[in-house]
Amino acid sequence: MLGELPRALEINGHEYPIDSDYRNILAIFSAFNDDELTDAEKGYVCLNRLYDTVNFSEEDIEEAYRKAVGFINYMPSGKKSQKKFIDWEKDEQLIFPALNAVAGTEVRLLPYMHWWTFMGYFQNIESESLFGTVLSIRQKRAKGKKLEKWEKEFEHNNLELISIENKKVNVEDKMASLFDSLPDEEEGE
Repeated sequence: MLGELPRALEINGHEYPIDSDYRNILAIFSAFNDDELTDAEKGYVCLNRLYDTVNFSEEDIEEAYRKAVGFINYMPSGKKSQKKFIDWEKDEQLIFPALNAVAGTEVRLLPYMHWWTFMGYFQNIESESLFGTVLSIRQKRAKGKKLEKWEKEFEHNNLELISIENKKVNVEDKMASLFDSLPDEEEGE
């Protein structure tokens, strides 16, 4: 229904409740960025954290991944890979003050916030905020655009804030590659 936030996803005709809190999705991102986890472990973490149950039949697992990707991406499927502009863990101390300004409250103190609400606030972060400035410079650098004089100076003085491992990231591709190596239920328990 229009205007409702999903708290369950339909997998092959059955509704499965999900943990839609933004903290949970950020934990999934952390797992995907953890080089010590295998792809199978990352996939298991995603399914285990997002869905209240991981007891999917073999034919439901692939659909569960697709639905997870659609939910997490918060946008229609098919968006092309783009360079990474945000490191959720590294940028945490920049992101939350900017989010708080948009939300008008300390979002980390809220007992629950839907992922899509979190992303709505995130998309409305002011470009004049510290995080907005950092993000703008990263995007300009990645696209080969010329920086303003003040941006060059800011970058020079804040290189630690600006620098980020800049590899292409596509959650949909990552999730698809994990499907093949997802552990069986017996292995994952």
